[in-house]
Amino acid sequence: MLTDWAAYAGLFLSAFGSATLLPLQSETVLAALLLRGGQSVAWLLALAIVGNVLGSVVNWFLGRGVEHFKHKRWFPIRESKLEKAQVFYQRYGYWSLLLSWVPIIGDPITLVAGVMREPLWRFTLLVTLAKGGRYLLLTLLVLGSMP
Repeated sequence: MLTDWAAYAGLFLSAFGSATLLPLQSETVLAALLLRGGQSVAWLLALAIVGNVLGSVVNWFLGRGVEHFKHKRWFPIRESKLEKAQVFYQRYGYWSLLLSWVPIIGDPITLVAGVMREPLWRFTLLVTLAKGGRYLLLTLLVLGSMP
């Protein structure tokens, strides 16, 4: 039997990890816990949002330092891709952070926001709105499908 503490911690870690460049799926974990029942819906929702936003803040910090390493041979991102991402961010600006919840493109957007020196307060606000909205919608859909 999964204890409340383990459920909450697992969801938080899953949400945190999935906001970084790791290939994790926190939505599945949240949906499974909601369907299983036994934990506070408010706590599940809050921990998913906080974990996911904090993971994005890690990306932002990584983006702040990425320019120092872009010329290194071992650097995993080609300089041309980084420049392309910067052009995208310059074109759409901080509003592109509202897409931070989208799989595949969301995590790189949060990294590029750090590269582009987006103020942390605005970054956190927009990412929280985007990711919080996604988790809230998922929660409502899951709970609405239950008998």
